[in-house]
Amino acid sequence: MLLVEHIHHTIGTTSILTDVCMGVAPGEVVALCGPNGAGKSTLLNIASGELTPSEGLVSLLDRTLEEWPAVELARNRAKLSQESNLTFSFKVREVVEMGRFPHDTPHAHDDVIETCMERVGITELSDRYYTSLSGGEKQRVHFARVLAQLTDTSGQPKLLLLDEPTSALDLLHQEVALELAHTLCKEHGFAVLVVLHDLNLAAAWADRIVLLKDGHVHHSGTPAEVLTQPILQTIYGIDVLVLSHPNTGRPVVTIDRAR
Repeated sequence: MLLVEHIHHTIGTTSILTDVCMGVAPGEVVALCGPNGAGKSTLLNIASGELTPSEGLVSLLDRTLEEWPAVELARNRAKLSQESNLTFSFKVREVVEMGRFPHDTPHAHDDVIETCMERVGITELSDRYYTSLSGGEKQRVHFARVLAQLTDTSGQPKLLLLDEPTSALDLLHQEVALELAHTLCKEHGFAVLVVLHDLNLAAAWADRIVLLKDGHVHHSGTPAEVLTQPILQTIYGIDVLVLSHPNTGRPVVTIDRAR
């Protein structure tokens, strides 16, 4: 669904991304992981069309991003940024309603807004002013907004791009956010590309992990293939232990503090 081909990106004389190739299929959750400065958010911004690469091509459903009319692209691709600044005193419901801007279906707006707020657990915040919320509450409001943006009856797969969606959330709402993204992927055919620093969240919810370092793709594969002690020591420069979750069998990564 999403195809990123031979992406290079340079700022001045500094190379941020070098010959990055990857894709995300409908029904797949792919996590972008790696140390600070690896190029994860830059790659996500290029995938969304927010940033134009120095070289390379990004396509969605076999059309380059430039070939998509803006409104049609907005109905099929949405991005949740790590930080969304909003200083006006809109009510929560009004912020979520902003996601309906690309859709000329006013008869459906109310139901979509209510459903999206319920799915991320912010129904009780509906009449609160956005500026009065905590950082985690604000992040959940914007998650509902991007879900409202992608909700329609076309049946066409959607691309959901998430940049550190759990960074301001507590343990419960981290699980709620990623479980919801996973559900949208598996039940509605969404393609999900998510930037995560927490390797254990990536291990728990991703079908595939792409590890970046210094602007290059160093490893790509299932959590079990990628989250190994030798690979993580190379990428992060620290000794780790990789255990197996007692219920799911997926990798669990912890620092080897004895070393």
